[in-house]
Amino acid sequence: MPFKRTAKTYDEESLYEYAVGALGRQMRTVAEIKRLMRRRVGDQPHGDLLVEVVVARLKEQRYLNDTSYAESYSRFRKENEKFGRLRVIQDLKIKGVHPEIIEKVVPAAYNDVNEEQLAREFLRRKRIAKPDGQKQAARVFRTLLRAGFASRIIFRILKLWDVDDETIAALEEESSSQ
Repeated sequence: MPFKRTAKTYDEESLYEYAVGALGRQMRTVAEIKRLMRRRVGDQPHGDLLVEVVVARLKEQRYLNDTSYAESYSRFRKENEKFGRLRVIQDLKIKGVHPEIIEKVVPAAYNDVNEEQLAREFLRRKRIAKPDGQKQAARVFRTLLRAGFASRIIFRILKLWDVDDETIAALEEESSSQ
């Protein structure tokens, strides 16, 4: 029979130490750190209040700032991963960043970027070559769409690769039906 662990009771200081450790390992949003701490405190009395107090303390000490997180995240995904604007917006929403922050930060990060050139860099990074047939063209289309590029940019790239018009029309129809 396995041993049952006793539930640890957290006070403000121990929860703060846990949060600082989590932030030391990886940069996180306010929503992510709250989620982690809520899991720790569980059904502990005044657990939600304890989480809010620790978050306020972390913000006050500038360990936690969604705006700087979104700026760093957007810049990293653009420069290193070569992802498009739409993918970064989607990822930040999933991470719990407030929509107003996203609307301010992402356009600033992608302000001077030629998205078609970024899409070509993404294709080079992923070692995706010019498609031979309809099936490969569809795969390239979906890959670029998941990477956060607008369909008009993807179609422009496919047309420059001399993908036949029938395939492009089928992909346009597929993208407009979604």
